[in-house]
Amino acid sequence: MQSSRYATILEVPVSVVGMVGYAGLLFSAALRGEAGVYLGLLIALVGTLFSAYLTYLEVFVIHALCQWCLASAALMVAALVCAALGAWRLTKKER
Repeated sequence: MQSSRYATILEVPVSVVGMVGYAGLLFSAALRGEAGVYLGLLIALVGTLFSAYLTYLEVFVIHALCQWCLASAALMVAALVCAALGAWRLTKKER
């Protein structure tokens, strides 16, 4: 994947995009209250969708799987599940 034309987006390496996403998740975890919960949910959702797109490219276009990419995708899905549970608990608490 790193040597394919899909390795960058607007001249930015995909790995840097991922690092920014994970930094955003860490930042959202440091925030308190609704802002942190919903920011984390948004970042995890976008990250999961982007990971799904990259996994699609790996399987159907590039025909090569990257272990690091798959591990990152699994972590982002786990972050989405945790963020969704956090948002659900927050809305349940507000009732």
